[in-house]
Amino acid sequence: MRQRSHKRNGRGYRPNVGIVVHNDHGQVFWGRRVGGLDEWQFPQGGINRGESAEQALYRELREETGLSADSVEVRACTRRWLRYRTPGKPRGGFLGQEQKWFLLRLLTSDDAFRTDVTEKPEFDAWRWVSYWYPVNKVVAFKRDVYRRALHELAPALRVVEP
Repeated sequence: MRQRSHKRNGRGYRPNVGIVVHNDHGQVFWGRRVGGLDEWQFPQGGINRGESAEQALYRELREETGLSADSVEVRACTRRWLRYRTPGKPRGGFLGQEQKWFLLRLLTSDDAFRTDVTEKPEFDAWRWVSYWYPVNKVVAFKRDVYRRALHELAPALRVVEP
């Protein structure tokens, strides 16, 4: 799955990857953001200038979950870039995120997960949840993108929408 570097799009959205890691029971990784607000989400992160979406995927996967590229298998990715606006004033000059989503199958044990591999971890806890659970639990401004991404990725996991 070769992808070109994603250029800044000039439309005010930060290029980003979204990551859905699943186990062999069809459950997905769900991480609690550091900060004590009990906010949960999938791993995600920005694409650096000159970096492809796939390169960003593996970098963010390592930074946020501790998993290496050989710990997962890419099962699917969204065809289009999906966008959401961040509420309030633009942060860092961006109105929101423009994301390419990847579905990854975990090839190793749960022990491989480590959310403390960087100096500033994104998550302080994680758990397995059912595939559609995150759609109604993520912060409201991300719900539509989560729904669209999971709907598009579901056939690769053979998950039926509720």
